[in-house]
Amino acid sequence: MGQLNRRHALLSIAAASTLVPSRQAVAQSSASPEGREIAPGVRRVDYTKRDTMIPNYKTVSMRDNIYQPGASTSGSSMGNDMVCHMLEGELPVDTGSGDTVYKKGDVWSCGKRMPERSKNTGNTVALMRVIDLLTG
Repeated sequence: MGQLNRRHALLSIAAASTLVPSRQAVAQSSASPEGREIAPGVRRVDYTKRDTMIPNYKTVSMRDNIYQPGASTSGSSMGNDMVCHMLEGELPVDTGSGDTVYKKGDVWSCGKRMPERSKNTGNTVALMRVIDLLTG
């Protein structure tokens, strides 16, 4: 067997990685048993909760809100500060100053007691990941 150098090793790894099927994020449908329905066509999937090292916050948690086309949430105010990230689709969100359309890859933050109204006006599932910053 010939000598294996760094270039051959990297090329071998690259070639092998193309043989492994990629795993893409797939949003759950509202019929999925995972999570709970928080509004018609909107599911919430809670993940983990841990202590944080950020001053003024005791814990941090993560969840996904999955909006089917046409589904919406409205009326409630945010119970805590949070950071949101649009994983899939796009979603118009009104936090009290009119709609802002967040698209795949966008990140934004919201403060406690801000209103939140969202409606998926697109033709695909919208998946919003939320990192909750909790004081208690």
